[in-house]
Amino acid sequence: MIQLPIKSILPELLSTISKKNNVLLCAPPGAGKTTSVPLVLLKMFPADAGRIIMLEPRRIAAVSAARWMAHSLGEAVGQTVGYSIRFESRVSAATRIEVVTEGVLTRRIQNDPMLEGVAMVIFDEFHERSIHADLGLALCLDIQKQLRSDLKLLIMSATLEVEPLAAMLNNAPVVNSEGRSYPVEEIYLDDQGNEKLPQKMASAIFKALNETEGDVLAFFPGSGEIRACAARLAESGLLARNITVCQLYGDLSFAEQQKAILPSKQRKIVLATSIAETSLTIEGVRVVIDSGVSRRMQFDPATGMNRLVTLRESRASAEQRKGRAGRLAPGICYRLFSRHTLNAMIPHTPPEIRETDLSPLLLELAAWGTPDVLELQWLDLPTESAITSARALLVELEALDESGRITPNGREMMRLPLHPRLGRLLLRSRELHCEELGCDLAALLSERDLLRASRSDSAVLASHSDVSDRLEALSHWRSKGRCDDRVDPAALKNVDRVVSQLARLMKCPEQQKRVRVDDDLISRLLLAAYPDRVARRRTVADDAYLLANGRGARLSRRSAVRDVEYLIAVALDGGSQAEALIHLASEIDENVIRTERSRHITQENSVSWSERDGRVIAVRLEKIGAVSLSSEIFVPTDTQIVPAVIAAVRNSALKLLSMDESVRQFQGRVALLGKALPEREWPDFSDPALLMRLEEWLEPHIAGVQNARKLSQIDVAALLRQQLDYRQQRDLDEMAPTHLAVPSGSRIRLDYSAEIPVLAVKLQELFGLRDTPAIADGRVMVLLHLLSPAGRPIQVTRDLKGFWDGAYQQVKKELKGRYPKHPWPDDPWSATPTKRLKPRVK
Repeated sequence: MIQLPIKSILPELLSTISKKNNVLLCAPPGAGKTTSVPLVLLKMFPADAGRIIMLEPRRIAAVSAARWMAHSLGEAVGQTVGYSIRFESRVSAATRIEVVTEGVLTRRIQNDPMLEGVAMVIFDEFHERSIHADLGLALCLDIQKQLRSDLKLLIMSATLEVEPLAAMLNNAPVVNSEGRSYPVEEIYLDDQGNEKLPQKMASAIFKALNETEGDVLAFFPGSGEIRACAARLAESGLLARNITVCQLYGDLSFAEQQKAILPSKQRKIVLATSIAETSLTIEGVRVVIDSGVSRRMQFDPATGMNRLVTLRESRASAEQRKGRAGRLAPGICYRLFSRHTLNAMIPHTPPEIRETDLSPLLLELAAWGTPDVLELQWLDLPTESAITSARALLVELEALDESGRITPNGREMMRLPLHPRLGRLLLRSRELHCEELGCDLAALLSERDLLRASRSDSAVLASHSDVSDRLEALSHWRSKGRCDDRVDPAALKNVDRVVSQLARLMKCPEQQKRVRVDDDLISRLLLAAYPDRVARRRTVADDAYLLANGRGARLSRRSAVRDVEYLIAVALDGGSQAEALIHLASEIDENVIRTERSRHITQENSVSWSERDGRVIAVRLEKIGAVSLSSEIFVPTDTQIVPAVIAAVRNSALKLLSMDESVRQFQGRVALLGKALPEREWPDFSDPALLMRLEEWLEPHIAGVQNARKLSQIDVAALLRQQLDYRQQRDLDEMAPTHLAVPSGSRIRLDYSAEIPVLAVKLQELFGLRDTPAIADGRVMVLLHLLSPAGRPIQVTRDLKGFWDGAYQQVKKELKGRYPKHPWPDDPWSATPTKRLKPRVK
C-alpha cells in the first residue's frame, strides 16, 4: 500500500491541534490531507465530543472524500463517515465525520449558531478562496469569539500564502507537509497557428498519446470546449484503439463525473475544467495538457451584472495542473503557451469575494445579524461598489428593508438553496398559488440549460419566450417520456430532480403533468426575480433593448426571442463595455408590469432639447427604472424650459447662439485689455468661460425662448457688454476702440480676431505719421497691414517709421507705375495724407 506523504506530519498536527483552536495545514495536492486528516482526528476526540465537519468546495469532491474514508474504515457511507450536499444527505446518529459542501455549512450555522454537537470544522482546499469558504470561516470565527471558545478550526490549503491568514487568526500555528511529487517534464507548444482551442487541444492529445504512457488529463476553460474536443477525438477513431474519453465538469451528473475519476482498464483521456486542479484525485494520470486559460464569472458593480470571461490562469493554477502529472511517477506536462507567457501570469487567482455578485453573501450576513461586512473578519474585503450594488438588489427583491435589515421574506429566501432572485420567485409562486410552476422555473434557471448549446436549428424560429420553450420541453418529456434532439436528456433529468427537491421544500402538492404553459404567470414570477431586468425595445424591428437598470442590451444568437416590445432579460452577461448580451429572455406584457410593479412606477417630467426639431420638447413619462412605459406631451413652464435651453447651448458649444463677427470682435477687445491691463480685472469672455457661466449671463434673458430660431436672434454682444460695469464699458471704448482715426481723416476698423489687433489701411492715408498707433493706454501697438490702392497688403509691420525710412522707396518703385493716379511722394513725411486720387493737372 502506498504511504501517503501526509502521514509523516500527523503527530505534529495532532499535537498542535490539541494545544491551539486555530491551525493551518499546508500540504500539496496528492499528499492525502483530505482523506487522512479527518480519520486521524477521530482518535483525538472522544465519541461524545461532537462531529468533525469538513467543508469541500464541490459536491463531487465531498461525496468522493466521504466514500473513500468510509471504504477505509470498511463501512458504508452514512455510518462513521457521511456527507451532506445540496438536496442530498447520507448521515446517521453514528456519523462522526460529515463532509459538507459550502452552502450546507452556512445553512447549518444559520440554523444552529452554537454548532451544537460539532467539535471541529475543517476547511479543505481553502486556497481556492471561494466566497462560501470565506463566509464560513468568518462565521466560525465569530462563533468562536462570541459563543464557542472551544470550537476548533483547521484550515487546509495546497498553495495559499499562509502568512496573511495566520496573522488574521491571531498568529495561528502552521504545519507544513512537503508532500511527494515526481519530476514533471515541461513541453511548451506555443506555436499552434490560428486553430481554435478545441482543435489545438485535440492536436496536443494526439501528440501525447504517441509520445507518452499513462492516462491523460487535459485542462479546458469550459464545458463547450470540452464537448467540441470530445467530438473531434470521436471522429478520429480513438475509441477503437481501446482508449476511453471522459469528460469532467461541474454540470455533469455524478455518475458521469465518477466515470472520469475512477480507475479504468483502458488508457483514459480526461477532458476537465479547473474542477480537477486540486480537490479530486484521478488515479493513473501521467500526462497533463494545459490550455493555459480558465473561465470564471466576474461581477461588474458599474452594471450590476456578471460577465463570463476567459482569462489566462494564474501561475499557481499552472503549477497545480502540472503537478497532477507527477503524483505517482515521473510525468509530462504539455503547455499550450510559452515560458514567457507563464512568467507573465498573475501569481494567484483573485479571491471570489473580490469578483462575484455579493447579494447571497449580504443576505447571509443580514440573517446573521451583521449587515455591516466590516463586523466580521475577512482575509480580503469585498469592494464597496459591489456591496452597494448587492444591497440595492436585495432591497428591490424585498429581502432587506431600506436600513439593510433582513425582512421576513428575506429569511425565507435565505433558507432556500437558491440565489436570492430565485428564492423571491418561489415566494411569489406561493402568493400566486402556482408553486409547481415556481419550482419548475427555479430549477430550470438554477441548473444547466436543458437545451443543447448549439441553437443553429432553433435560433431562426422566432419565439416569444426562451423560458416557455424550456418549460414546454420539460412538460413534453413528462407527458410523453421522450424529448427531441435539441434537448439534453441528462440536463433535463437533473432539472426534474431539482424540481422534486424544491417541491418538498415548498411543501407543494404532488407534481402535476402540466401541458399548457401559462405565460401570464411565468411573466409575474420572472418579474419578481428580475425586477431590474425589465427591458423595452429601443426602436421598431430591432434586437437592442434598454434595461430598467439603465444599461443597454442586445439579444444574443442563443436567444430565440424576436420582435417583442417588452421582455425580461433572464440570463445575460455584461458583454462589451457598450452593451450587455441577453442569452435567455421572456416577453412580458405592459399590463403585467403595471400590476406587479405598480409601487415602483414613477412619473417623470422630461423637458429637453430636440436636436432634430431644434426646440424644447416636454414629455410626461411613466417609468419603471430607466424604462419608459408611456409618454404624453405637455406645456412646460419657463422654469422647466430654461435649464433645457441652457443645457442645449452648452452641449452645442455655443453653436446654437449667433456668435457672429460682432461677438468675436467684442471677445477679442476684452481679451486684449485683460492681457494688457490685468490690474483692471477684466472678465474672461472666452468660449470655455462663457460655457461655464451660461447661467450667469444668458439664463436671465431666455425666458420664453424655446427654439433655435429665437436663440439665434439673441444679441450676444449686447448681453456680454451688460456684464461690464460703467467704467469698464467706458475704458473698453477708449482703450480698445472699434475704429481708429488715421491722418487722412478716415476712421478705420480695428480687427481683434487675432492676438494682436490689426489695422488694415491704405498706405497713402498714413503720410506724415511717424509712429505706429497704439491702444490699451499705449501698451499695445497695432499691427499695420499697409494696403495698395487696390486694397491688397503690401507690407505688414509694427514699425511704421522703419517702413518710411526703408522699404517705402522700393514699394514706391514697384507700384507707382501700376497706380499712377495715386500719390507716391519722394518724401512721405511731408506729404499730405489722402484717401483720394492725385488732383488732375489743368
